[in-house]
Amino acid sequence: MQVPTADVTELGADVKLLDVREHDEWNAGHAPGALHIPLGELAERLADLPEDGELHVVCRMGGRSARAVAFLNQNGWDAINVAGGMQRWQAVGKPLVADSGAEPEVI
Repeated sequence: MQVPTADVTELGADVKLLDVREHDEWNAGHAPGALHIPLGELAERLADLPEDGELHVVCRMGGRSARAVAFLNQNGWDAINVAGGMQRWQAVGKPLVADSGAEPEVI
């Protein structure tokens, strides 16, 4: 099944971003304003998602987020996979934050 995909460079500042990486990956560094729900928790946390508009989904490289997008689209969301994930996000110079205050990084 093909999932809709967008490149990081196509995302505007007001994008709704869902990060489906694990807690340690999120803690190391993530996009400012992103919502964090690890892929393994997604099915039980659908109520935490915004219900309107496009939802862009990101992981480290794009595999987990593609699975999340397929699941979300089958369940009524308008989800789009972020190609290249947080690795590409960092590579093109998009902002990263770490809640710990440490230098953010993508692991």
